[in-house]
Amino acid sequence: MTDDIIVRRDGGVGRIRLNRPKAIHALTTEMCDAMSTALLRWRSDPDITAVLIDHAEGRGFCAGGDVVMLAKSGAGDASKARDFFFAEYRLNHLLFTYPKPTVAIMDGITMGGGVGISQPCTYRVATENTRFAMPETGIGLFPDVGGGWYLSRLPGRVGQFMALTGARLDGAECLYLGLATHYVPSASIEELVDRIVKAPARVKGTLGGASATAPDGKIEANLAQIARLFASDDYEEILAGLEAEESDWAKTERATLGTKSPLSCKVSLRLLAEGADRASFADEMEAEYALAANVVQTHDFREGVRALLIDKDNEPQWDPPIPAEVDDGMVEALFAPLPPGERWTPFPETEV
Repeated sequence: MTDDIIVRRDGGVGRIRLNRPKAIHALTTEMCDAMSTALLRWRSDPDITAVLIDHAEGRGFCAGGDVVMLAKSGAGDASKARDFFFAEYRLNHLLFTYPKPTVAIMDGITMGGGVGISQPCTYRVATENTRFAMPETGIGLFPDVGGGWYLSRLPGRVGQFMALTGARLDGAECLYLGLATHYVPSASIEELVDRIVKAPARVKGTLGGASATAPDGKIEANLAQIARLFASDDYEEILAGLEAEESDWAKTERATLGTKSPLSCKVSLRLLAEGADRASFADEMEAEYALAANVVQTHDFREGVRALLIDKDNEPQWDPPIPAEVDDGMVEALFAPLPPGERWTPFPETEV
């Protein structure tokens, strides 16, 4: 067990609290394993009626996975990175298939791995502090932890827009898009948790009673242009469309894309195209695991983490540097399946 996770029972509620505030609760292999151990134990425990996941302190729910560790391990022996993804994706799938109600409190930063442990939950609570994003193309990765499944199922082309640009959504936008099921003011979260603990069998009604009217989702005003300008699965076509537009919005988004890894952007578009037709979430996790095992060994992943998270010069030198030099063969190689003995598998208890 790790001190970075607080696991306890409150009456009939299983409580999981992320407890790594200095890293905005970024996930490690040990944290994923600890959460899975608790969830598997409570899965068949008749005294546990519901599960609640939140963070103990600090300004965010979960900033993602510990990608600095992944970049360092991927530079040589990639086994630690593979171990992390294997454990993380098993946790994601366990939550996705969990037979009891689960509640995630997305109060504050909810990105990457934080998306992975909130989106599979039955109920996802956003607040005015929620900042939700999948910013992986900025570090040479791709929207994993089920991003190929969740983002591809958002209305219009919002998922492709989010995957490419790393756009940050607030709590009201999350509610509007269905990424959150409820909107509760941050000041009311403690009371909400107390009420869930007192009556875990009535968690749905409790969440409904605590919910407030959210502000308008600002992204609604941009849905039409997102659908039009991000309609293609060809990255160069998207860039050309943005460049042809005169609006400030299009210019801003084109400039944002200019900072992202061209390879990651093409990989992300393909992942969402395939994810939209994926038969099951387990299939999605298996595909993303194989892709992650390859991507963490690329130059762009190590360079992106260096530039944004280690040296923090914010000047990654992508290779290839422009989209036109990222050919289909480069992308195809990253999507190569792993040998049978190395593929991701779910917990046996969750197989259907």
